[in-house]
Amino acid sequence: MHSSEERTFVAIKPDAVKRGLIGRIIKRIENKGYKIIALKMLNVTKELAEQHYAEHLGKPFYNRLITYISSGPIIAMVLQGDNTVVGMRKLMGSTMPTDAEVGTLRADFAQTMEFNVIHGSDSVESAKREINLYFSPEELCPDWKTMLELVMESEG
Repeated sequence: MHSSEERTFVAIKPDAVKRGLIGRIIKRIENKGYKIIALKMLNVTKELAEQHYAEHLGKPFYNRLITYISSGPIIAMVLQGDNTVVGMRKLMGSTMPTDAEVGTLRADFAQTMEFNVIHGSDSVESAKREINLYFSPEELCPDWKTMLELVMESEG
């Protein structure tokens, strides 16, 4: 990983999976240039959901978060690239779909805040915690190179 690169955790949530949006969302992530270094589909258990959303315990929406994230499969991903945490937050848009900028994933695909289509880590620290919740180190594939990287290396 280059010094300016970082990793973030992203989850395509159950509503987006059920609506057949996986490919369109991943295409937008890849078009942005982020490298997907881990990806899997899974059903989130209540226990995993509680760990993931532990910081929201006691808030009025907590139980709905747990119920929603465990209502069907998600696509969990680890992305790597320059400023991926902030970049993905911008690509996703505001958590309130009606406030999200046109062209963001949430503006284009989310219908309500409660049934949002995507989750992304809000900080580098959260990303590390969330990546460790969903992936073992052996599941990460960070060392593959794009064709451009290989060409640049051979010319450098």
